[in-house]
Parts: sequence; C-alpha cells; structure tokens
Amino acid sequence: MNSASTNISGPWRDQLTGAFEILLGRPLASFDADAVYATFFGGNLINELGFARDSAWVNPAALRGAEPVVWDCPIFDLEEPLPEFDASRSVFEFDKAGLPPEFEADLAAACFADRLVLGGDLAPLLARHDLAASDLRDTWTVCYPRLVSDGTLFDAMRVATALGTGPESLIPFEAEAAEEWQEALADLTPPELVAHLSFFCTDGDEGLMYLRTERSGGDLLADEGCTLIANWEEGQGQVEFAVVRLGERLTTG
Repeated sequence: MNSASTNISGPWRDQLTGAFEILLGRPLASFDADAVYATFFGGNLINELGFARDSAWVNPAALRGAEPVVWDCPIFDLEEPLPEFDASRSVFEFDKAGLPPEFEADLAAACFADRLVLGGDLAPLLARHDLAASDLRDTWTVCYPRLVSDGTLFDAMRVATALGTGPESLIPFEAEAAEEWQEALADLTPPELVAHLSFFCTDGDEGLMYLRTERSGGDLLADEGCTLIANWEEGQGQVEFAVVRLGERLTTG
C-alpha cells in the first residue's frame, strides 16, 4: 500500500525537502535512494487504548494491503486527519505459548524472526485460520505499526511529521520549538510550516521531542538490519514516530 506522495510536486515538495534536510542535517539525496524507508508508530497510547490488538488489523483486505487500517483517534487532539496504517507491512508478534498446534506450524513458516511476522505474510494463513476467533485473538499484537507511505525517505519523513500533500494539511500547533531548533526552522516558508514543525521539535513539555537517531526504547529492529534515521517522542512516552531504513527481511510486499 502506497501513499499519495508521488503526486507532490512544485513549491510544496521543495519546501518539505528543505525542512527535512534541516532536521536530518544532510541532503535527502545523500541517503541511499534504493533503500526502503518506513515510519513506525509507537508509545504507550496505542497499547493502553487496545488498538494494537484491534480486529481491524487482521481484516483480510488490510493484511493484503488493499486498504488501510484507520485509527479513530486524533493523536494531537486537533482536527487533523486520522492516522492510517499499513497492516500488510506492519510487524505482528505472537505469544510463545497457547497457540493451537496447527496454527503454530503455519506461523513458523511465515515468521522472519522468532514470533515476528509481517502482516502481508499472515494474509495467506487466513485461508486456514481466523485470527479474530476466540482461540487466536488474544495471541497477537501489532508491535511495530507502520504508517502508510511509499517507501521513500521523503514520504517517511512526511508522515512522521503529520504533513499531507499540500499546505492545507498544516496543523495550527502553538507549541514553541526548543531553543536549538528555533533559529534552524525560522527561515522556512510558509510561516505555518514553521509553526507546524516547531511542535515536532520541542523540549517535551508540550509537543514532541526530536531525538534524531536516539531512542529511549533502545534499538528498533536492529537485529533485522534496520537503521534508525529520525525519531520523535512525547515526553511521557505516549507517542513515538520512528523513521527507519528497513532491513532486507522487512522489505517484502
């Protein structure tokens, strides 16, 4: 499932490219253009509200990548678009005990690591197993929910910072950027883009902290060849957006 970023061109694309290069500290063109990049959503909120186990994730069309999983939860408590996830490219984790034996064998063949499997690789199992049935519905969780994007670094940065395909998507945030980012963002245009991105560069009291390649939760799928490119976290650990370069085993589908 791909986003609509391929339709972004002209001044808006140039403005976002300039902004992302400020955040990354280097030109987008200096990153491997052949690599696949993704944004994973994390933090306590999605688990506390039970959405990481919601049956929408195992809808057949969602696991095939034919439709997004839409979470009816405005992350920023404003009138922003609802978050859309790609179940087919998200990572599911299954319990180590309590699985029906017939499902255990099929799951083992689909996993890319111990108990970890991409949603797209779960899709064929639906012909034999109902993941929403009583014997399986409490055995899995979406441990790395992936936001819908097209696989480019530009688009991963765009969805991580809640930006759409045009300036009409800018959210009227009022948070102040941390001192180290105020000057860096000041010359961006339009001014509404400065206000929007300032929310993603705060000291954590209000808005998100931009931690660059640091992450309070430690490495993110590093054993699977993934590299953290950019990371944002809410000060209380409720929300996280992590942009990663994917390892080979996570680029299927």
